[in-house]
Amino acid sequence: MEQITQRITQNLEHLKQFTATPGNGCTRLPFSQEARSAVNYLRDLMIYAGLQVKEDEAGNIFGILAGEQPELPCVMSGSHYDSVLHGGNYDGIAGVITALETARLLKASGKKFKRNFVVVGFNDEEGMRFGTGYFGSGAMLGLRTPDYCRQYKDKDGISYYEAMQGYGLDPEKIENAKWAEGAIGHFIETHIEQGPVLDTQGIEIGLVTGIVGLHRHMFTVHGRADHAGTTPMDMRLDAVDVATKVIAQIADWAREKNDGTVATVGYMNVLPGGINIVAEKVVFSVDIRSLNMANVEEITAKIEQALAEETAKIGSTFEKETKLIIQPVALSEKMLDILENSAQKHQFSYKRLPSGAGHDSLEIGQKIPTVMIFVPSKDGRSHTPVEFTEYHYFAKAAVLQQELAEQLLDE
Repeated sequence: MEQITQRITQNLEHLKQFTATPGNGCTRLPFSQEARSAVNYLRDLMIYAGLQVKEDEAGNIFGILAGEQPELPCVMSGSHYDSVLHGGNYDGIAGVITALETARLLKASGKKFKRNFVVVGFNDEEGMRFGTGYFGSGAMLGLRTPDYCRQYKDKDGISYYEAMQGYGLDPEKIENAKWAEGAIGHFIETHIEQGPVLDTQGIEIGLVTGIVGLHRHMFTVHGRADHAGTTPMDMRLDAVDVATKVIAQIADWAREKNDGTVATVGYMNVLPGGINIVAEKVVFSVDIRSLNMANVEEITAKIEQALAEETAKIGSTFEKETKLIIQPVALSEKMLDILENSAQKHQFSYKRLPSGAGHDSLEIGQKIPTVMIFVPSKDGRSHTPVEFTEYHYFAKAAVLQQELAEQLLDE
């Protein structure tokens, strides 16, 4: 266990340097130089571990430990290598390193397995740059097209399509990233909890039972730019006035559900943005999540209705752009039971719990039997430079993954 922890520590510490914001958290956006450097490092690690390496047209990287019958559905494990702005050094990437360590353990066991074990590092799970999410895992499932790549753009107006070209990928070949139906038999993902439950309760391992569904939308409220001093209040088309009246209600609509439903306005842009100008336009994001998708849909509808009413009062309009809709998913009871038995054998403390955060497993679990292992996040902090998890927890997760994989690889 000590050797496993040392290797994981070494790799994660090395990966910290691949950030656009040194000293201020991890900023590793998709199709950036930081992403390329991280992928190159992962490739070297995979080769050194004796894996067959390939990259696809979505920017995903795979390391394959070949089985005796590679035509059988594989067992895949991993997570994503991108980050949010000024995020932490463990979100996503630690799951890739843990999967790589699992492959090392399987290889070192000397056992021969029927199926391939595949380590994956997915590109753009976060959706930070383009406002979407699960780009790489969605491409693997055949859910990304050249038109999709043209549709979504970052804050500078650069589309997926253009960013991919700059990164050395061909967006016209994005559909080549799709794996054949039935090629993946099971998916396993280790991830930091990103919440306080495990850390607060002193529990080593979280066995994730399900993942929330979510909606992501961008709303644009149109107004009219006017002088802030000379335009009477009853003659204004003030986009900020309209938008904020609605935004102020969104969190309360989520709280009313009292079942873990959450709603977040994380981005706002006011144009033209002058201190003495009535706002002509406001763009804001809404992220709504729940295990009960009816709650998400109801809150989305309330936002649209409220915006329609408020804009009608002043004679303006609004628009909605949907970035992402994904259903909640229940994770594999069969794999959870195997993990629970392993945790008991090793005397690791554990707890079954749901995930309020979305992960690549949310996308993949819609089609493939999937399970997640959580490890504690110190003080429950994540998506921040202070994000931290003690490295020995990842080593414990790697051991659990190894034992689960050994059963699945020989089925």
